[in-house]
Amino acid sequence: MIRIGIIGDIGSGKTFVANNFGYPVFSADLEVAKIYKKNKKVFFKLKNKLPKYITRFPVDKNEITNAILDNQNNLNKITKIVHKEIRKKLNVFLKKNKNKKIVILDIPLLIENKLFYKKDLLVFVDSKKKNIDKRIKKRPNFNLKLFKIFKKIQLSRSYKKKISHFIIKNTFTKKPVKNKIIKIINKIL
Repeated sequence: MIRIGIIGDIGSGKTFVANNFGYPVFSADLEVAKIYKKNKKVFFKLKNKLPKYITRFPVDKNEITNAILDNQNNLNKITKIVHKEIRKKLNVFLKKNKNKKIVILDIPLLIENKLFYKKDLLVFVDSKKKNIDKRIKKRPNFNLKLFKIFKKIQLSRSYKKKISHFIIKNTFTKKPVKNKIIKIINKIL
């Protein structure tokens, strides 16, 4: 099984690219949303660590945001709890797809959180800053202060580009992205 990690800036279109590969995708964002919605054990752990902020189940993303904005140390507390579950979900996904030729890892902060193996192939999604800014500001839950916090914990764009095996210029149009993906798949298979 070839594991392909999709990396890039927040808002660069990593999920768009991941979903165009045509292979099973592990989406950490989707899994986190499910955890907040369905996992009572995680809720109680979060409530225990952050009783001032986490008050109801399913976990409200606004409460998570407020906890992080109020004190950046809360991000570490949340990450410790949630990432343990994400790692479990990733292992289940990998077992379920062990006979697939390729799997796609759409995990924000894949490198920063050490969720990749040295033999994984990395694809950097390169987008123009103006496109990223426009897309991010359109998000329903956009918060500039929160965005800056997450931006600070990301490794630099130039470093990610340098360690990547492939770069996809994302114009947010399907055909050019799909063509680049086909070239990548032909090279690795």
